[in-house]
Amino acid sequence: MLEISGFGKVLLFLIGGVGFLLVTLLLGKILRPNRPTPEKLTTYESGEEPAGTAWGQFNVRFYVIALIFLLFEAELVFLFPWATVFGDPELIENSDVLWAKFSMIETFIFIGILLIGLAYVWVNGMLEWVRPKPKSPSFKSQIPSAAYNRYR
Repeated sequence: MLEISGFGKVLLFLIGGVGFLLVTLLLGKILRPNRPTPEKLTTYESGEEPAGTAWGQFNVRFYVIALIFLLFEAELVFLFPWATVFGDPELIENSDVLWAKFSMIETFIFIGILLIGLAYVWVNGMLEWVRPKPKSPSFKSQIPSAAYNRYR
């Protein structure tokens, strides 16, 4: 009987994974309908209609919303272990009452600091999404526009 080494098993898994990927992609290409429309062929920019050139500036609100999201995701990482400990009745019965009170106070301080940050962001209007009007670039090139039209 043929004995497969550890590297052989890894190679088999890699070949199987790549094979599965290629088969599913090929099957999807064969089975899916192909009906392109002008709407489907437009560039997708986070749900916004593309306006202007690709060199335009992005709205800062994208980054602010992303940072706020990351802040509250990090909060969940810290609160999950605390919640699992306080959700286990056996651990609560065997723990020191002083430790439990300290942990509760510490957690409420942590949540309070996050709520103050959320209130600050909310009061300053960073959570309100107003779509700005796109501005045309004001740069005046010294190259005549006829030179650009040759390459279109």
